Amino acid sequence: MIDLNADLGEGFGRWTLTDDDALLSVVTSANVACGFHAGDPSVMRRVCDLAAARGVRIGAQVSYRDLAGFGRRAMDVPADELTAEIAYQIGALRVFAQAAGAEVTYVKPHGALYNRTVHDAEQAAAVVAGVTLAGGALPVLGLPGSRLLTAAEGAGLTAVPEAFADRAYTPAGTLVPRREPGAVVTDEDAVVRRALALAVDGAVEAVDGTAVPVAARSLCVHGDTPGAARIAARVREALVSAGVEVGAFA
Repeated sequence: MIDLNADLGEGFGRWTLTDDDALLSVVTSANVACGFHAGDPSVMRRVCDLAAARGVRIGAQVSYRDLAGFGRRAMDVPADELTAEIAYQIGALRVFAQAAGAEVTYVKPHGALYNRTVHDAEQAAAVVAGVTLAGGALPVLGLPGSRLLTAAEGAGLTAVPEAFADRAYTPAGTLVPRREPGAVVTDEDAVVRRALALAVDGAVEAVDGTAVPVAARSLCVHGDTPGAARIAARVREALVSAGVEVGAFA
């Protein structure tokens, strides 16, 4: 069994990016933007209401405070400040999740923060400290072998390794930086093939053609990719056809 997650609620005011309605008909876990890279109170509330009504698990997608850069710009945030900001974002989303009759059930960093916590032990520890400060032993999603998952395990939290069907991988098993050509896989057939390889074979083809082992419990399809809802639906259909049960991670 594998979880299928997507980034949702990535809008602000009159600006919208993700097709939340369509994606919530496909995914089993929703990474909801908490206001720092995208999302405002109205967007957060609406996505939580929809997710709760459809039985989709709600997760807090936390990020650096970078609304203008969509959370994808490198930032140096002091550890104590980052811890407080992580707890703040989780707390904000929790209000709307509970109002919808649901709960925030996991945490996943976004963008530059996600990539930073792969190698940066201090920033990873600050994120985990923020999760703990927010209360509740929330699972943490991250890249397999990352400092983030190591820190989560060290704090007694459930570490959930995830893989990306629509992102290119280096031979070392990390994501190719978005600034490099081909970092995002946009060919729908290729995304489906990669999703199947990750779920069935536990491996993905790196940019140099080598097979990289990736043991994942959750599979991500980015919500801001053009045609994301259609791609996610094709991925889910292919997984089910291959005998893979699609469901939220335990």
